[in-house]
Amino acid sequence: MTLRTIFRLVVTISACSAFSNVWAYEAGPDASSTDPCTQVIFSSFTPAPFSVEKNNVEVAPKSEFSLLISKAATQSSITVKIKEEKVPVTVKAINNGFLVKGKLPESATGRYIRLNVFANGPGGCDKTDGWLLKVGK
Repeated sequence: MTLRTIFRLVVTISACSAFSNVWAYEAGPDASSTDPCTQVIFSSFTPAPFSVEKNNVEVAPKSEFSLLISKAATQSSITVKIKEEKVPVTVKAINNGFLVKGKLPESATGRYIRLNVFANGPGGCDKTDGWLLKVGK
């Protein structure tokens, strides 16, 4: 082999390895929008979540609560819990999803509670959300 042939071979290999890095490019974290569970959205929590800065309000014992869940959720999978206690809820289909309503259990008095909401999305993925409430005596 001549020096010229070796030089061409080195340049070709270098060029190929440089372009192979471009083809190996993977999309960043924004590509997660194709995750089917991102289609399950919880919103309109009522009463408003407790916050020392924004909403320093106590709710009455046995108060009603509600929230909206997008239609990507499986209706039969929607559950609400306080710690491990399942809270009875009604789930009503509406135009853009589901309206979930319930009442705080009698045991939830004089303390902070977190209402945890669970739902399955497309493909059986699990989605969880919730909100904090301060319950009076």
